[in-house]
Amino acid sequence: MDGQIPEAGVAFTLNGETVNVSPTTGERLSETLRERLGARDVKIGCNAGDCGACSVLLDGETVCACLMTTQQARGRVIETVSRLVADDPLAKRLAESFQDHGAAQCGICTPGMMVSAVALLRRDSAPSEEDIQDALAGVLCRCTGYRKIIDAVANLPGNLVADGGAGAAIRRVDGADKLSGAERFGDDVAPSGTLEIRVVRSPFAHAGFSFGDIDAWVAAQNGVEAVLTADDVLGTNCHGVIPAFADQPVFAENTVRFRGEAVAAVVGTPEAIAHFRAEDFPITWCERDAVMTVSDARAEGAPFLHKERTGNLMCEGLVACGDAQAALAAADVVVEGAFDTGFVEHAYIEPEAGFAEIVDGRVEIHVCTQAPVMNLEALEIILGMDRARIRIVPTGVGGGFGSKLDLSVQPYLALAALKTGRPVRLTYSRTESMQSSTKRHPSEIKLKIGATKDGKISGFDFFGAFNTGAYASWGPTVANRVPVHASGPYRVADYRAISNGVHTHCPPAGAFRGFGVPQSAIAQESLFDELAAKLGMDALDFRLLNVLQDGVPTVCGQVFEQGVGAKACLEALRDDWTAERAKAEAFNRDNDNPRKRGVGIAAGWYGCGNTSLPNPSIIKAGVRADGTIVLHQGAVDIGQGSNTVVSQIFATALGARVSDVTRVGGDTDITPDAGKTSASRQTFVSGNAARLCGEALRALILRHANASEDAELRFVDGAIAVLEEGREHRIDTSAMHADAEGYVFCATESYDPPTKPMDSNGQGAPYAQFGYAAQLAVVEVDTALGTVKPIRFVAAHDVGHAINPMLVEGQIQGGIAQGLGMALMEEYIPGRTENLHDYLIPTIGDIPPITSIILEVPDAHGPYGAKGLGEHVLIPTAPALLNAITHATGVRVASVPVTPAKLRKAIRSKTNG
Repeated sequence: MDGQIPEAGVAFTLNGETVNVSPTTGERLSETLRERLGARDVKIGCNAGDCGACSVLLDGETVCACLMTTQQARGRVIETVSRLVADDPLAKRLAESFQDHGAAQCGICTPGMMVSAVALLRRDSAPSEEDIQDALAGVLCRCTGYRKIIDAVANLPGNLVADGGAGAAIRRVDGADKLSGAERFGDDVAPSGTLEIRVVRSPFAHAGFSFGDIDAWVAAQNGVEAVLTADDVLGTNCHGVIPAFADQPVFAENTVRFRGEAVAAVVGTPEAIAHFRAEDFPITWCERDAVMTVSDARAEGAPFLHKERTGNLMCEGLVACGDAQAALAAADVVVEGAFDTGFVEHAYIEPEAGFAEIVDGRVEIHVCTQAPVMNLEALEIILGMDRARIRIVPTGVGGGFGSKLDLSVQPYLALAALKTGRPVRLTYSRTESMQSSTKRHPSEIKLKIGATKDGKISGFDFFGAFNTGAYASWGPTVANRVPVHASGPYRVADYRAISNGVHTHCPPAGAFRGFGVPQSAIAQESLFDELAAKLGMDALDFRLLNVLQDGVPTVCGQVFEQGVGAKACLEALRDDWTAERAKAEAFNRDNDNPRKRGVGIAAGWYGCGNTSLPNPSIIKAGVRADGTIVLHQGAVDIGQGSNTVVSQIFATALGARVSDVTRVGGDTDITPDAGKTSASRQTFVSGNAARLCGEALRALILRHANASEDAELRFVDGAIAVLEEGREHRIDTSAMHADAEGYVFCATESYDPPTKPMDSNGQGAPYAQFGYAAQLAVVEVDTALGTVKPIRFVAAHDVGHAINPMLVEGQIQGGIAQGLGMALMEEYIPGRTENLHDYLIPTIGDIPPITSIILEVPDAHGPYGAKGLGEHVLIPTAPALLNAITHATGVRVASVPVTPAKLRKAIRSKTNG
């Protein structure tokens, strides 16, 4: 809370009822609604009015509840999404439309979107797209790409079916709670008044520190229950997502290595935590020189962040085949360039949050996470406890994109609950989240590519240095994945790709949708355009000449005899490529003004799952005595739709309807490990486990009925009807013996993709399947101002088999929005862009129409032929935009984001040159 002085008698109408509260002076309306009145359908994303998640209707107008004091609401009428969806006919229809379009993905921004849309539709029942964009401009979404939201508010026709298995466009199975605000995210599960935690963090990128008399400080505070430091870590004060590279302390000891690193945590009442001032905490800092860039970190005499990692080199990745240097020397045409990208913030609308309590001597942690079992394994080490005494219960996840794979609030919650014996909660502020969470790796890439005069690639030499920040996180994965992918989905016989992960005094860089591949694709696809131009070839034709196909080896020597859809993706863009280039040339010829149009193209590929490592998922399901089908679905849904897709695959294999299936989420006590939600693996890997589980459960039932595989199953109350050749056999499940979990039939199955280790040159079979993509971008550039306005995208994606086409389209649109942000506006600068006001992400007005072309080139390993998608979408977006900018302006910008200042400088240099 923002103050301690109570003010009595602030009355207002909330969702049709008069309420009277006694807020403290200056208390935010959002806090009063959530903590005093239980309206947790009002979500908090920033407490600064930047994200709009907390939007409510005040006397019918949209306001950010975090920007109002409760006193300002006196005598007013407030409506929140839960009441609107329950009682308001217009809001009910809007909620149905949102579900029909898949307009709610993770769901954290949805309440703000819904109330803003209701206010608009009350004024105008048939708003234009521009009206919708204006009305919803104050609410940020990181998942959807906004286009589905626009379609839903406009109430455009959908293409859904009511129920269906693999291949059917059905509603999200978890969609209703997102629309009503009932989805429980990390900050929604703790009771009001629970003890809270404030983490004490370093204000410096590199510093030594020492504590004063903490016990005396605690004794002088009112409401502070405990202070945690490294001395309170019960087990090992170290964690990391890759055990061999684990290097990050829960609390720093004597030295901090990045701004925002945790050194202590204060546990106290909400009032005590609200009044905590970091400058009063007994700690003395001694700032030291910091290295913030790769070149500084690798320079002679630079301080080592980790003594065992000489020269601050964390690790190196290599893939080599043929003789790249000899091929380049023999090439008819050679191009080369240097490219750099900056830190990119995940900017999920839900900051990291959770709640912990001690139950029967066990610590139970409710938390927003992408990897509950990884959390459990890490806490087992940190707490020095048997894992049987730890339980992780994932909450709803308000966006993740990779960063919520790493530990954040989990150890602080567990240690505080164990030390105090009382329930505790912790929610990061937006600034705290942006200071301490992982980022996309900045990159410095040098690339040289050759080609023969007939257009065939002849030599490819890649070097990329990736700033992995203070700790390893997923840096080794990036370093090993990039060389496999740096060629793009093309045949390159003579190839060398080296990547380095380098430590700096920056926030740790980790997993972010693509694991380094989007950075390498910028370099490769940009130079492909330059090669095509030097050869006098059309850029699309050049790519088609060199694209991978069935039976053609990758740079790792891996040969796929089927399922390579890269050519199909590029071919699908042919008509739009021809038409849009002609339109752009006509526009530029006929308009004598600073605005110029350009069209760019790029392709991408991505290996689904871990690189040459075991990557299993386990799925369990059963039928209860009352006939209920229960699916233990541990593949965490962060908005991408795994709850729905895994349910569809399982139902198809079992021979049931999705609506017959009851899901049990990823609770580590009751659900087997479906692996982490990362690397576009859940549809492929957990989907296969779900298919096998459904088939195994079906086989048990058919065997019990002595029926053939062709029999039809129908699940009814207390029975299973088995229909075969016009006859019905009824299994009375209510009369069967149930196991300890209440199941009369039960099956558990696992799937691990078949991969092979890579040798010292990176030759092997790192992935069982790749997904493929190609995108076209149309932009309009104001050459006087350096601004870039995307006009249209066309995206062709080979997904093997679209398990749910509506969700596939939503992933395409959301990935393009993130790729656009990376290309044009997003750059995290430590110490400067630590909020959503200074750090810009795309808004609803930034995303143009997107034409999605869903291609299905089945993969032999995928469930019903399906391939992963989540990562693939973002990879071609930035290079397609950069190529479009070059087409419009004639200048090549090799540094992203392409801000107006960068582009204007490049245009001026060309003009003056």
